[in-house]
Amino acid sequence: MSRKPRSFFDMQFVTSSISTMLVLLLLGIVVFFVMAANNLSVYVRENIAFSILISDDMKETDILRFQKQLNKEVYVKQTTYISKAQALKEQTEAMGTDPAEFLGHNPFTASIEVKLNADYANSDSVAWIKDEIQSKNKQVIEINYPQDLLDAVNSNIRKISIVLLGLAALLTLISFALINNTIRLAVYSKRFLIHTMKLVGASWSFIRRPFLLRNMWIGILAATMADAVLIGLAYMLVRYEPDLLAVVTPGVMVVVMGAVFVFGVLITSLCALISINKYLRMKVSELYYI
Repeated sequence: MSRKPRSFFDMQFVTSSISTMLVLLLLGIVVFFVMAANNLSVYVRENIAFSILISDDMKETDILRFQKQLNKEVYVKQTTYISKAQALKEQTEAMGTDPAEFLGHNPFTASIEVKLNADYANSDSVAWIKDEIQSKNKQVIEINYPQDLLDAVNSNIRKISIVLLGLAALLTLISFALINNTIRLAVYSKRFLIHTMKLVGASWSFIRRPFLLRNMWIGILAATMADAVLIGLAYMLVRYEPDLLAVVTPGVMVVVMGAVFVFGVLITSLCALISINKYLRMKVSELYYI
């Protein structure tokens, strides 16, 4: 009675794919946080605004012209003009009382709120930007910028980035070790088959081919499943908090999914190649003592 050929997608294939998928999912989550943290840092720095206080002697038309000039600067992301009347209204709503009633005049000045591009939201850039703005317009009374907040944000973002990158590097090594062990055990069970194929004259490349192809498909399936879970998690996050779209962008997800897929295929193929070559070099007497 002839023996039924073993299916390519057997139980060992399924279990290897699932275990590899779990490792890739963990790695993908760390890559996601690294990418999201970078977007978050850009978002935070671009939303720290500074105020340019304008002299009362400057006409509104000149202020608006000055605002247009600022919008053309490479370091400016966005500007907002706040008139004296608007500033008084906002402060009245915030304080619950009208300061003009007991002072007899509007104590506030017109201003332009400026948000910088992320690359310029640092102490050195802000210093020369303030000097440049004041040199271009003598009607600028003062420029208020939350320097302490900016320094604290940049410092914390730097620390978080270092921790996440270190975690990603460590997890990459752990992932390699775990996936390598999974594949090595699978190849170990075929060590005598590999030796038999050597005895009948099969070339090393011929012996490697089915193992590499099988593990490449394991990597593809595992990465696809991990990417599907990551997309689902990202969708739930954005649906729960729509504002996260500024951080969890399509670009982030494309990079994360691409990294997981490439890593999954490369790592499974590389680990399979290393394990197969190990047994190809062994003598039959050595196969019984490993």
